[in-house]
Amino acid sequence: MPVLTARALLPALLLLTAGGAPAPQCAAPKSDYLFVWASDAGAKKSDFLAVLDADPKSPAYGEVVATARTGVPMTIAHHTEHQMPAGGILFANGFGAGKTFLFDLHDPLRPSVAGSFEGAGEFMHPHSFVRTPSGTVLATYQMRGHDNAEPGALVELSEKGAVLRVSPAADPDAEPFIRPYSLAIVPALDRVVTTSADMHEKEVSHSVQIWRLSDLKLLKTVRLPTGTRGKEGDDPAEPRVLADGRTVIVSSFNCGLFLLHGIDGPAPSAKLIHSFSANGICALPVVAGRYWVETDSGIPGLVSLDMTDPAHPKEVSRLELKQGQLPHWIALAPDGRRIVISGGNKDLESRVMVATIDATGKLALDQRFRDKASAGAGVSFDRATWPHGKTGRAIPHGAVFSRSCDE
Repeated sequence: MPVLTARALLPALLLLTAGGAPAPQCAAPKSDYLFVWASDAGAKKSDFLAVLDADPKSPAYGEVVATARTGVPMTIAHHTEHQMPAGGILFANGFGAGKTFLFDLHDPLRPSVAGSFEGAGEFMHPHSFVRTPSGTVLATYQMRGHDNAEPGALVELSEKGAVLRVSPAADPDAEPFIRPYSLAIVPALDRVVTTSADMHEKEVSHSVQIWRLSDLKLLKTVRLPTGTRGKEGDDPAEPRVLADGRTVIVSSFNCGLFLLHGIDGPAPSAKLIHSFSANGICALPVVAGRYWVETDSGIPGLVSLDMTDPAHPKEVSRLELKQGQLPHWIALAPDGRRIVISGGNKDLESRVMVATIDATGKLALDQRFRDKASAGAGVSFDRATWPHGKTGRAIPHGAVFSRSCDE
């Protein structure tokens, strides 16, 4: 469900369109910048990547300091990678156009487009990306062809976007409607977990797929249970690996949370372990130490769960936003203490916020993170002028903190 809430952004613009191997560690990771992938709200001007000052000690904290235009409008800026890769090249998905851009962010104040790619043979519309331990990229491709008639694939790409391997997601012995959505890599178990949710809402899916990482062989398709409300297993969204490096949790857009069992064995299964709001849409999560943090539009806001016992999560904190501020995208800073919030709809459609999480799992909104013209918390993308010229209102989606190991 993908685009904003209930995939609302895709048709709207057309009428006008994480988890994986950890990044290299350093003693004191810094995030002086925030990279935000955005589209023109009118779908006429170029999509662009904005660089925001994310240094809390800076007098320009929250200000846009640079931008890089793609030169292409209406691609529908959607997901980026969930964390900034060590190589300095960020994959950013323009889902509506089936096109992905590679942004060179080695110098954050001089961002540029390093390249782009589209389909992988007959498989189209890449959606999510995760780096492998060897430095390649695994990507979910939603469909075979452009007409959304057949399941997509799991594809391995080079760091420049060249296709290395393709494994179709179709599984005749399981649920026929499969549209690969997101993924998590579990190197310790030689496994990849993908979810299935259709960006175009043709049908509801219920499947999670287990693959062997070493050769991308599809091993099993697991149907999520329906849950106590009868729909928690609808549209599996985001898988994440917990801090132990072996336990995989899957969230659904219908606000269910599932623990996968036996993914390294012959009969993997899934169990519902938590339900969020009954009337909400739940989107991206992050794993911050022992805490699972997830967006929940029914609050609206974020929820923090203590996952010390993965089979029995315990809610420890909520960050309640204003009514009408419905979040979708979140990503964790390398130091594990800040969370960027973007890609929502209604009052969050053109705003980026930052939340904090402490050692107890408590969530709070960073009220200092705002631009000079903003009337409330966060940075407004309603401003008429950006560093690359006059653009009008923009709609940000994927956002990721920079990573520096400078001491």
